[in-house]
Amino acid sequence: MTRLAALEQAEVVYGRGPVLGPIDLVVEAGTITALVGPSGSGKSTALRLLAGLEPPSGGRVTRVVERGATAMVFQAPTLMPWADALTNAALPLELSGVPREAARARAAAALDRVGLADAAAKRPAQLSGGMAMRVSVARALATEPRLLLLDEPFSALDTPTRRRLLDDVHHLWSGASTGARPGVVFVTHDVDEAVYLADQVVVLSPGPGRVAAVIPVGGATPRPSGFRASPAFHEAVDRAGAALIGAMSA
Repeated sequence: MTRLAALEQAEVVYGRGPVLGPIDLVVEAGTITALVGPSGSGKSTALRLLAGLEPPSGGRVTRVVERGATAMVFQAPTLMPWADALTNAALPLELSGVPREAARARAAAALDRVGLADAAAKRPAQLSGGMAMRVSVARALATEPRLLLLDEPFSALDTPTRRRLLDDVHHLWSGASTGARPGVVFVTHDVDEAVYLADQVVVLSPGPGRVAAVIPVGGATPRPSGFRASPAFHEAVDRAGAALIGAMSA
């Protein structure tokens, strides 16, 4: 597999003290990793390091993805309220220099992939929370990223919508050719959600976050119907939950 980014004994220290690390984490193309941990464990900080949005205070961050090949989806959709869904989805492409017509064509295709082709002309105020988040995901996918970083993007949504969006991420990821599938890092507080989405769950200790456990998750991706009822799912949830409880009580 191709290594896209890595944290090597990376640490982050702010004025109030250390918040992350030292931590080692490797992201390879075609893999999905979930980061779980208590509040303040540095999950979002780890994503910012992987995205190149801030430097480490110690250790090293390596990135082989070129400029524009990383996309990040935040907790809130962060859409421009005055612009329609198509314009929002096309924004990063236009900012990177893609001609307007081509950018909007790629954005329209991305909206279609998330089931919002009919909502392209709607503004954020006309969209439900789940639809707005789908636009945010489409905006990220339109850039055809090699590295996709998801920072608790579904935390404010109801359970049925969250589950649909998790399946959307799986189907969109698997829809790329095997060699073109991005590396995905997904931050969440929800152990069930982490196990459902990811190939592996990385459990972080309370801040400064360190890797407390790495739990591999078996099963096909996208998940087959009934996966949440399977022994493999429940075993991985139990292991990840126990590792999280152990890290918090250590």
